[in-house]
Amino acid sequence: MTWKSHSVSNSTLMTDPVFDVAGRVVVLTGACGLIGRTVARALNERGAKLILADVPPKDPAAFAAELGERAAGYLCDVADVNQVQHLVAATLERHGRVDVLINNHHFLAKQAWDTRAEVFPDDAWRSILEVNLTGTFLMCREFGAVMLKQGKGNIINLASTYGVVSSNPALYTDNRLASPIAYSASKGGVIMLTKYLACYWGKRGVRVNALTPHGVWNHHEEAFEKRFSAMSPLGRMMQPEEIVGAVLFLASDASSYVNGSNLLVEGGWTAW
Repeated sequence: MTWKSHSVSNSTLMTDPVFDVAGRVVVLTGACGLIGRTVARALNERGAKLILADVPPKDPAAFAAELGERAAGYLCDVADVNQVQHLVAATLERHGRVDVLINNHHFLAKQAWDTRAEVFPDDAWRSILEVNLTGTFLMCREFGAVMLKQGKGNIINLASTYGVVSSNPALYTDNRLASPIAYSASKGGVIMLTKYLACYWGKRGVRVNALTPHGVWNHHEEAFEKRFSAMSPLGRMMQPEEIVGAVLFLASDASSYVNGSNLLVEGGWTAW
């Protein structure tokens, strides 16, 4: 993958009070994944206090230890309301409040890969919806209740372009990747969940927005990368670091009048 970053100093961005996240208590799910680690490191560098959550075999506590004393890691299955409530309690015990919730988790059942819609397994459908949609709802409900009591809070739900437009079957021809129907349904649900909560909670001080990355490069097969790049208006895949600016925007006061939006960071994929 060839990608060249611009050699611009980050000093202004890291000290601009509009984008400041220093001292903010941020809960991040899916913290040990590619995007999760990238976002966690960026927030940590800028002084946020992190509660990092993931599921086995990932080790969020070990990752938090790498980041330093402002980070703490917890195992949490977001589809299990008891575990979510324990995460809320741990967050409040450690910090007494929560400022930002970033729902970055997602799940793709192994049996769902390369499975046509007309024979899609019931169990795969339920498991994907349970984590991606119900898990996001539970996290929003439990942490949102705390934010409503505080009178302020900020929720960012990671969605997908496949919650906005359908996946293109041509992209997944002759490679090991696929985009299961349940994934699209779950992420479309996340976007509407976001809009609903934004409308009901906005006047009570809690903003809710979605963030949609697309085509994040992770050592993909060469054939897939070439096909994706040919279909993308920018002619390439996305680098993980390119999500950071959008996260800082939504997590900070820079987005103080942004509510119920889905911020697309997808190279123009849905603009065709």
